Amino acid sequence: MTHVLSTILWLPIAVAVVLALLPQRWTTEIKTIGLCAALIEFVISLTMLNGFRDGFAGMQLVEAKPWIPAWGITYALGVDGISLWLVLLTTLLTPVVFLSSWNAIHKHPKEYVISFLIMEAAMIGVFIATDVVLFYVFFELTLLPMYLVIGVWGGANRIYAAIKFFLFTIFGSLLMLLGIIYIGFRHFHDTGIWSFAVADFYGMHFPMRVETLLFFAFSLAFAIKVPLFPLHTWLPDAHVEAPTAGSVILAGVLLKMGTYGFLRFALPLFPAVALHPAIQAGVVTLALIGIVYGGLVAMVQPDFKKLIAYSSVAHLGFVMLGIWALTLQSVQGALLVMINHGISTGALFFLAGMLYERRHSRLIDAFGGIAKVVPLLAAALTIVSLSSIGLPATNGFVGEFLVLLGAFRTYPRVTIVAASGVIVAAMYLLPALQRVIYNPLDKPENEKLADLTPREIAVLVPLLACIVWIGVYPAPILRRMEPAAKQLIQSVRIDAATFTATR
Repeated sequence: MTHVLSTILWLPIAVAVVLALLPQRWTTEIKTIGLCAALIEFVISLTMLNGFRDGFAGMQLVEAKPWIPAWGITYALGVDGISLWLVLLTTLLTPVVFLSSWNAIHKHPKEYVISFLIMEAAMIGVFIATDVVLFYVFFELTLLPMYLVIGVWGGANRIYAAIKFFLFTIFGSLLMLLGIIYIGFRHFHDTGIWSFAVADFYGMHFPMRVETLLFFAFSLAFAIKVPLFPLHTWLPDAHVEAPTAGSVILAGVLLKMGTYGFLRFALPLFPAVALHPAIQAGVVTLALIGIVYGGLVAMVQPDFKKLIAYSSVAHLGFVMLGIWALTLQSVQGALLVMINHGISTGALFFLAGMLYERRHSRLIDAFGGIAKVVPLLAAALTIVSLSSIGLPATNGFVGEFLVLLGAFRTYPRVTIVAASGVIVAAMYLLPALQRVIYNPLDKPENEKLADLTPREIAVLVPLLACIVWIGVYPAPILRRMEPAAKQLIQSVRIDAATFTATR
């Protein structure tokens, strides 16, 4: 158990190296090895639950070795209740992604599998790195494979979408790098010791102007990744042009790197700025705009995949509201929305891809009444759509309810407006669902559609099981989240109050 984090971090990279040495013509063998490696990765990641101590707020399963000793940079890993479930979400979605694209990718299949394996390792690295430089390396490493996934295996406008995605995200990341370097030098100046451990950065105090600049340097990188309105414009293009598997990973995990960054770095490193009334009002306002705007724009989308893309803007707005409300219920709710969004929106993208493979169209009007000919697909789409709008007894309800419950204590008026986002979600998803599967079957092309195959059922069953399980019994997840969430809230509030009192 002492090296489980290193194992799940480096296993995908090791397999990617092996696959790079295999002949290109071994298509089936390469896909099989990639799928098996991802399944083994998921099983190994589950062992974290056995070694994870309930009721403990600090980092667990810790590993630390010198990496660049002269500069105090370490290979340091650890998980707590905030990062544990994001790692498991990553390892769950990756094998499902490989299975879903088994017959869909014909161009450069070896490079496709390698790209996703490297991306899986980089995403896991983001969530388990406890050295800020190591975190930054993995944060940037995710860009290249996703750029390739969109640019090589995407749609007609894939190059435009890939470049836009890359330029948006790299710009914010470079500013964050400057902030990391400054804090490292400041730590050496204050203590005489080089260190980039995130724990050593906590509790450092800077002049208000400097802390404000550092907060914005970090927050811009994370806000672009979320994406927070109005920095969201790259997202619909990336989702629409990416292959189905790319959209699933982008929505399921990559966007969560932004919200995770706020929780792990922006708030605890710069609490005085983060909790300044003007900053709070600004972030909450942008989150609220995202909730309402994302839903309203989704309502008018003729393209089913673009509708799902804009729904992500709304869902991530709930996450930002929950984080900045900074109550136990709202932070736990924000974490649950992050997980649930990865499951439900990932499943929606899978289903949109399955519909596209049958009709070669993403337009909602291209369908209608298909529940009569594809009942299994229709049933799955109905369940996933209901979870996405937050129907009670589904995973979507638990997270959004906790966010609204916790946020009401801090921002009652804002929360009332945010609650309308749940209604808006029903207004864009339920009519789309009706038009796709329940309207009259009036198009001859839809009369002979094939229902779900065994492979597609295997793709959807794990996600449907999670939708029901989390919706009915979220206690195991909330129990492991609670200590870390409490510690985060207390440390941020205490540090902010201390800084204000000593000014």
